[in-house]
Amino acid sequence: MKIGVLALQGDFDLHRKALARIGVPSVEVRKAAQLDGVSGLVIPGGESTTLLKLMDAWDFVPALETFHAAGRPIFGTCAGLILLAREVERPAQFSLGFIDIAAERNAYGRQRESFETELEADLGQGSVRFKAVFIRAPRIRRLGAAVRPLAELGGECVMARQGSVLVAAFHPELTEDPTVHQYFAAMVRTATTAHGIGANLAAGGGDRGAI
Repeated sequence: MKIGVLALQGDFDLHRKALARIGVPSVEVRKAAQLDGVSGLVIPGGESTTLLKLMDAWDFVPALETFHAAGRPIFGTCAGLILLAREVERPAQFSLGFIDIAAERNAYGRQRESFETELEADLGQGSVRFKAVFIRAPRIRRLGAAVRPLAELGGECVMARQGSVLVAAFHPELTEDPTVHQYFAAMVRTATTAHGIGANLAAGGGDRGAI
């Protein structure tokens, strides 16, 4: 099992370090063809409109649609959440629509209003608490019926899942707490077993590295 981290913009290196701390191999993904060599994908925080332009330039959207349709897990943090949402507000922009939520950009304030807090979530084995950093974070304004809220802040959902798609309004990679990355790694491990992704990679995928 290998997890890819989209390395077009944002703090992709910190996600790789977080995965390394829990013993999960990862690789930077800079070209769409590299998606063939990974079992799951992290879309990191950054600036969503810039990420969209870079994804368009490298023809990532069709490849991501194929990746998602194959049941391979995708985890979007902050700007990654915006890109995965069904709807984006204030202002509206294109998004992939892989999870049935409406996201409002930069809803938690400016850069100087960033903060760290502790969240509580039920991730399948009882309630757990973990640290989370919010930096110009998006707000989840609407949850579809098929979306499961996992963590809340002030009565509002800040982490959610629909099938193979996980989103977080915060930056788990900015803390030493492994909880969220462990949860996503477990999603990838389960999907790899269920869909035979590991066998497919062994036959023709593998580690293509960053190009």
